Amino acid sequence: MSTDAVVEVRAQAKVNLGLRILGVRPDGFHELESLFLPLDLADRLRIRVGPARAPEVACSVETAPGLPSAAPAGPANLAARAARAFLERAGLAALVAIHVEKRIPSPGGLGGGSSDAAAVLRALAARFPGALGGEALAALALTLGADVPFFLGRDAAGPVPARVGGIGERIAPAEGIPSLVLVLVHPGQRLETARVYAEFDAGAPSLTGSGLAPTMPALQGPPVAGGPPDGACWRSPGWLSQAVGNDLEPAARRLCPAIVLAREALVASGALAVGMSGSGPTLFGIFRDAPAASRALEGSPLRSYASPGSAGWAGVTRTAASGVRG
Repeated sequence: MSTDAVVEVRAQAKVNLGLRILGVRPDGFHELESLFLPLDLADRLRIRVGPARAPEVACSVETAPGLPSAAPAGPANLAARAARAFLERAGLAALVAIHVEKRIPSPGGLGGGSSDAAAVLRALAARFPGALGGEALAALALTLGADVPFFLGRDAAGPVPARVGGIGERIAPAEGIPSLVLVLVHPGQRLETARVYAEFDAGAPSLTGSGLAPTMPALQGPPVAGGPPDGACWRSPGWLSQAVGNDLEPAARRLCPAIVLAREALVASGALAVGMSGSGPTLFGIFRDAPAASRALEGSPLRSYASPGSAGWAGVTRTAASGVRG
């Protein structure tokens, strides 16, 4: 971008295909392991950079009709915080004006705010080459949120399917992941991440006693294969149900009973497997193909979530396959 130029970027959502809580660090952050899959569903950002005598950031938000979203405008927006942090760490005086078209439910467990922040960081890194090196940019991303480093990606193309560990800083591209057709359902109730983790901690006498098989070994396929899952695994309801297990879902259900109803609607609609993304409350159902997902969305169990005026929201999307940029 040149001075006063405008760039438009996409900020993709993600789902966690399985999420395992492994422990709590002394600083209170939870260690996790998960498979992050970028989605076709994305916010759209319009970013303008112009001259200024000091770092200045403005942020406006436009929410798509029918979308449950509580994303704030102004300096509290994570995209605005990312822009200010970049300018201050790089020692730059500039005006950054951001307009966010929200198409991702927020908060929803789909990483919408984190993806917006990462999109801003990528845009500013392109506008000011060399202002922050790769390691500095990744470190800055982690200070903004545990999901931001994943969305930042390794280059300007953004995120790819990846196994994520630690508190979000350990990211390894995942091989052998096909594109999956999903129906997303947000039950329409706000659910804060901090409350879900607090409820999980209160109800977990130990962080290894949930009975779930570790997520990542399950996602490496049958033991005899010794490699990524083959195509049959990704069409097997039994295998998928194991793979999508999320340690946070019981806590989220206690705080938001509407999650149970949304899960039942997805199961009744023929989903191969149903999981919760992140800390919720968005659920996803995996379907065999796009026509099956579209028929499910139009059927009576899910129609109420997708209908105009509904407190909830539902939509069809697709995950990125390994090696495919969104």
